[in-house]
Amino acid sequence: MHTEHSQAGQPADNGVYGLMAEFDDPAPLVKAANETYAAGYRQVDAFSPIPVHGLAQAIGFKKDRVALCVLIGGLSGATLGFNLAHWAQRISYPLNVGGRPLFSWPSWIPVTFECTILFAGFSALFSLIMLNGLPRLHHPVFEVPAFQRASLDKFFLLIKSSDPKFKSEDTRRFLEGFQPTAVAEVPNT
Repeated sequence: MHTEHSQAGQPADNGVYGLMAEFDDPAPLVKAANETYAAGYRQVDAFSPIPVHGLAQAIGFKKDRVALCVLIGGLSGATLGFNLAHWAQRISYPLNVGGRPLFSWPSWIPVTFECTILFAGFSALFSLIMLNGLPRLHHPVFEVPAFQRASLDKFFLLIKSSDPKFKSEDTRRFLEGFQPTAVAEVPNT
């Protein structure tokens, strides 16, 4: 069966989300992921019940955009906290306490620090939600019966049909070349 692709690289409406190979151990999964990326597949995902060293890099995951969002949020919070303290003490309600100057920045450190932590925390939460495409209450891989073991003792490699290189039969043969336990078609639900 040949998969037709639209101009945007999305699969034609053929009911297939992708093909998923099942492995018993993490080592063959990492090997398969490395070779899949080297073969030119870019719309790849991996599922594992435990953290597997090198798996994220093997499927081409390089950028951590959440860290950048947290940095921007923290810097925004620090700027807001410092400017809020400056505005309150020098502009809105200038009060000379104990002969200190009105620009007494050491006393503004706690509010600046707290605003930094608050904004960084909220940035982490919201960027994780948005960048992970949440809330997604159902994923097509849940339709594959063997995927129930993904949180117990099985390891899975998924090649999505939205990949420009995806051709159902060729991709199936490619995945079967890794000698997985099984190769399953993931329906597009």
